[in-house]
Amino acid sequence: MTTILAAQSADARAKGEALIRTADKLLCESWNERMWADGGPIDPSPTIDQAVNGTYPWLEIECSRCKTRREVDLATLHHPPTTFVHDLASRLRCSKCSKANRRPPATLLQLAQRARHPDRET
Repeated sequence: MTTILAAQSADARAKGEALIRTADKLLCESWNERMWADGGPIDPSPTIDQAVNGTYPWLEIECSRCKTRREVDLATLHHPPTTFVHDLASRLRCSKCSKANRRPPATLLQLAQRARHPDRET
């Protein structure tokens, strides 16, 4: 009897995790749609862990000064996983401009499932 209950528990957990992953993916897609429609960082946004779990682990940003675009791997950021993506706008800086002793904030563009320019520095 206990093995049957353990199997049912494992099955229910797997179904629940799949539903949460689907919900996180839909949240990321919804946020991207609102970003494309309205521009600017939309509040509320998914958290870092929701974006990673929803298969959107990359954040595309653009420097507000030099307009250089790059992708940031959300899984490697040194921020708590419960940080909202829109809160990163004021924290991310352009590495190209920082070499010239400038620190303009980044403009958030969208969440992505993979890096568009994997050969560039992120």
